[in-house]
Amino acid sequence: MGDVTGFLDYRRELPPRRPVPVRLLDWREIYEPFAVQSVRDQGARCMDCGIPFCHEGCPLGNLIPEWNDLVYRDQWSEAAERLHATNNFPEFTGRLCPAPCEGSCVLGIDDDPVTIERIEYEIVERAWAEGWVEPVLPSIATGKRVAVIGSGPSGLAAAQQLARAGHAVTVFERAEKPGGLLRFGIPEFKMEKAVLDRRLDQLQTEGVEFRCRTSVGAADAEVSGAPARDAIVVAAADLVDEFDSVVLACGSTVPRDLALPGRELGGIHRAMDYLKPANLVREGLLDRTPISAENRHVVIIGGGDTGADCLGTAHRQGALSVCQLEIMPEPPTSRDADNPWPTWPVIFRTSGAHEEGGERHFAVTTTEFLGDEHGRVRGLRGERVELGVDDGGRPAFHPVIGSTFELRCELVLLALGFVGAERGGVVDELGLEVDARGCVAADSGWSTNVEGVFVCGDMTRGQSLIVWAIAEGRSAAAAVDAHLMGRTDLPAPITPGQLALR
Repeated sequence: MGDVTGFLDYRRELPPRRPVPVRLLDWREIYEPFAVQSVRDQGARCMDCGIPFCHEGCPLGNLIPEWNDLVYRDQWSEAAERLHATNNFPEFTGRLCPAPCEGSCVLGIDDDPVTIERIEYEIVERAWAEGWVEPVLPSIATGKRVAVIGSGPSGLAAAQQLARAGHAVTVFERAEKPGGLLRFGIPEFKMEKAVLDRRLDQLQTEGVEFRCRTSVGAADAEVSGAPARDAIVVAAADLVDEFDSVVLACGSTVPRDLALPGRELGGIHRAMDYLKPANLVREGLLDRTPISAENRHVVIIGGGDTGADCLGTAHRQGALSVCQLEIMPEPPTSRDADNPWPTWPVIFRTSGAHEEGGERHFAVTTTEFLGDEHGRVRGLRGERVELGVDDGGRPAFHPVIGSTFELRCELVLLALGFVGAERGGVVDELGLEVDARGCVAADSGWSTNVEGVFVCGDMTRGQSLIVWAIAEGRSAAAAVDAHLMGRTDLPAPITPGQLALR
């Protein structure tokens, strides 16, 4: 603990966001640079607690007090080394993670928590700028071949760990480029794709091979993250025969839908069907998106991060208005009594996209979509709801009598989350067991019911956070290495006990 009164002397601070009228003219990330001294002051706020609950809050077990102290002492290279010791991709989590570590920061009991996520961002960006991020080449080649299916954060983490252990790793990705949701789901204003590409270059230098436009199994073109139209289809059984082990990191790609009157109308789309082509345009892989918010009144159903991504995208496309609907009640501005530290704080949050405009309505549900004479959506009908319980004592939403309303909209985006792993394709072809949640079942060693086939990330956990995906990718890599070699020196941040309790 370098500054024993730092948590008293400095207030929590984040860098300013670029002015809204300016940033709506481009797709660049929204934050201004943060002065080095300001970052050091934020590091000084860390109390180096005797029991650092931030470790428990972080699925990766990041060594947060250590690199906070190193930043305060201006020892950036050492901070970068400690950061990468537990996290393959801190530039991703430093931008996209909701920071459960901050929710469990001891300082947050009665004060603002340490700005852990921003310090993480500043460390890794300094490391890239100074040339400290270098390929890590294996000391030996094991002669073992591993296929990783899916190139999202869990697949990339597993691939990098296995390559560093000396295995020959091939990543199969059905989309046009690697990255999964990092590339095609996350808009550039949250993470510019150059950030992803520089890390992919590192993986390739370390020996990871990427085969894009390659679908393992006959994928369903209707699910989120559908394959590129000219994707090659490879039989899943052929990969199991060809490689010594297979890691499934295909995500949770089946979107939740709304079976309501009028759902068949034109202009109603799932969020990923909207976000992916918008990102393809930014990548230069598509001339014009087939789904645009330009000059349209837009309603987004779903109040989570994906809904916010749709919101910011609609602003930049020139929407006339945007309204976001959420069925849950508006959260409080501070923790309720039944939401104590160090649990994740369920509080009202304003993202950069919300700051840019649009309306947010809580405790409402949609009951019907309204169409025009051309078969396109022109509006929706909904009503307010109250959260209560059903006859069995389970949480349930009850309509508020007389609260019916209508909203004008020419574009409706369904950002309702995902309900499990995609059926068909690799799941059915290999006969993989699926649990009650619709996810691929795994034992405490990340193994499926098929010998030599492992699974990690959202495909087995269900829709979750990027930090969990990276942690599970690292842990699955350790399990694969032990399976192939009889032992492993790879770290596994998630224990079998944590897996069983997920």
